Amino acid sequence: MYKSILSVLFLSSLLVFSVEAAPKVTDVAAKQENSQTRLVKINSATVTELAALDGVGEVKAQAIVEYRKANGNFKSIEQLNEVKGIGDKLIDKNRANLSL
Repeated sequence: MYKSILSVLFLSSLLVFSVEAAPKVTDVAAKQENSQTRLVKINSATVTELAALDGVGEVKAQAIVEYRKANGNFKSIEQLNEVKGIGDKLIDKNRANLSL
């Protein structure tokens, strides 16, 4: 009897720990959705759209928009280097999500 009770307790504890350790489907889906940023067109994107890029907050996004207004559309993604606060590392980090 004692062995039966111990076996039941052991098996139930395994069940509890395995359920708690398993990632929830909604958590996994949310992480995948967050990691997939939409393509941002730098010649027409709003401040909000630009701020969604990795490492670009509202201040840098506003600087991009102001540069675009003053100098016209970007001719290349690398031209973002001319915007104050935007460098090669930031461009490379977001390159897959940027377009003209």
